[in-house]
Amino acid sequence: MSIPATLIRGDGIGPEIIEATLRVLEAVGALFDWDEQTAGLGALESEGTPLPDCTVESFRQTRLALKGPLTTPVGTGFRSVNVLLRREFELYANVRPVKSMIPHQRYDDIDLVLVRENTEGLYVGFETTISVGGDPRAVAQSTAIVTRQGCERAVRFAFEYALANGRKKVTICHKANILRAASGLFLDVGREVADDYKGKVEVDDVIIDACAMKLVLDPWQFDIIVTTNMFGDILSDLMAGLVGGLGMAPGANIGDDAALFEAVHGSAPDIAGKGIANPTALILAACMMLDHVDEEENADRIRRALEGTIREGTHTTRDIGGNASTLEFADAVNRRLG
Repeated sequence: MSIPATLIRGDGIGPEIIEATLRVLEAVGALFDWDEQTAGLGALESEGTPLPDCTVESFRQTRLALKGPLTTPVGTGFRSVNVLLRREFELYANVRPVKSMIPHQRYDDIDLVLVRENTEGLYVGFETTISVGGDPRAVAQSTAIVTRQGCERAVRFAFEYALANGRKKVTICHKANILRAASGLFLDVGREVADDYKGKVEVDDVIIDACAMKLVLDPWQFDIIVTTNMFGDILSDLMAGLVGGLGMAPGANIGDDAALFEAVHGSAPDIAGKGIANPTALILAACMMLDHVDEEENADRIRRALEGTIREGTHTTRDIGGNASTLEFADAVNRRLG
């Protein structure tokens, strides 16, 4: 029986890595009934908006989506489609795992997960400018919104994820020493939630700047990191750097009744259409999507084939040391799938 899902090919390299990912999903017999929609710069050009109503309605019906990277138009007054979708459907937990696959890297045996609160903080976009002395932009002001509910559900998600996936520790990352109200609330609520998991999951907390340093010096001391929206956005890129870059970094945006899966990286317009983009991040995101719909066996099959292809190194894309095209890489993964 096929599972209804929304498919957004995206901008830039999006269509290329989506095609590679669909080939891999087809090779394991994953049965999704795709409703293909558009968003981003392509939608702005064809529909006059980067997020058409039909795309929103499709996701509202399927509650499940695989999305290629989107370009946010600059200087047009449009906000990020990613941010809009996360807020519209209350996709409050952004899950970004990183795992070592590329051999001979500076860091080996990395296996970390970042859980990022996905709907609040500075990214709510409450901003204004103040005119002083004739300068209309003499002062810029951004307001971070952090709620007890938002903190609680993100942190609880991290602990439940730990239990479901055999993880041992959750680290609460904050800046409560300076941002006593907003980040202080996140830390206080995080500690309250942690009390419910005593004896089941270890917990500690760390200030954001110290966390960044420790991730570089000794990333193996971490397991799951849970943090606020902007801190999570920054740290997840740092963590991707530990395993070879954003081309290796998948992401899931999960709410109570909807989930959207994507690569962490952007649309990379500089290499779009050249057939050289690395589809690994999106393939791994599709694996997370399979996990979400209880197709763990197929997800694990793809992960093993993907890692084997990367470690062998004869059919990888340029960014991870090879000369294969996007689709040649996908075909090499499929050969391992048998």
